[in-house]
Amino acid sequence: MNMQYQNAKIDLDLNAYIRMALSEDIQEGDHSSLSSIPYNSMGKGKCLVKADGVLAGVELAKRIYKIVDPTLKIKVLKKDGAKVKYGDIAFYVEGRDQSILTGERLVLNFMQRMSGIATLTNQFVAKCKGSKTKVLDTRKTTPGLRYFEKWAVRIGGGTNHRFGLYDMIMLKDNHVDYAGGIKQAIMGANQYLKEKSLKIKIEIETRNLDEVKQVLKVGKVDRIMLDNFTPDEIVTALKVIKGKFETEASGGITLDTISAYAKTGVDYISVGALTHSYHSMDISLKAVK
Repeated sequence: MNMQYQNAKIDLDLNAYIRMALSEDIQEGDHSSLSSIPYNSMGKGKCLVKADGVLAGVELAKRIYKIVDPTLKIKVLKKDGAKVKYGDIAFYVEGRDQSILTGERLVLNFMQRMSGIATLTNQFVAKCKGSKTKVLDTRKTTPGLRYFEKWAVRIGGGTNHRFGLYDMIMLKDNHVDYAGGIKQAIMGANQYLKEKSLKIKIEIETRNLDEVKQVLKVGKVDRIMLDNFTPDEIVTALKVIKGKFETEASGGITLDTISAYAKTGVDYISVGALTHSYHSMDISLKAVK
């Protein structure tokens, strides 16, 4: 699939998702707006930030409002990734009052959640400053909302791990156990890629130093995950790996502990909390009179 087609497909899918979300919210009509506001009533609204953090979802908001009503005009004051504080205005939206209000809830629902993820991600990334380590998201995303949550991670300065089961082979502990061992799992994965003419990376999870050594004997992977290793254990593992493969630390790493992991020199640290333990940012839409 060429990149131009892939981008066009994502764009098409994103618009389809927005229409589905709007349909879920509106159904046969936004009765609150339709019943109280004349069709031709024109006005202006402001997207008001009511917490400190990293803003995310502005580009998505523009797209949502464009689908709700192409005549609406958006003036952006704070772009995605901007550091914001209480009282900042992210953007103004101007046009038909009914349209502004019909898109309001979907816009805010996305922006609040995406900004929360971006803010938490940025906090983790800041703790790794001065190291080469990149902060990754994980599979722990909300079904159906993965695209938006991973988008927010990028806005916050993080790096996306694989998007799904299809774009990377990750041999976790269960794969290894069901396959009959590390060697069997790795060889099976390589044979599968050859038979399917696929060019995707292989990562394997290890639970202790002995398993790391088993992986090194076999090779044929791109990345070794060091799961639930302490920082000291990672230092030891990295000395054994000797830079032959990418490395990833994982397993309950928090804001309090991530700096110690980053200092080990590991390439990546994956943090499930980015997309399952964030706090939504307080954002509202207010009429400008």
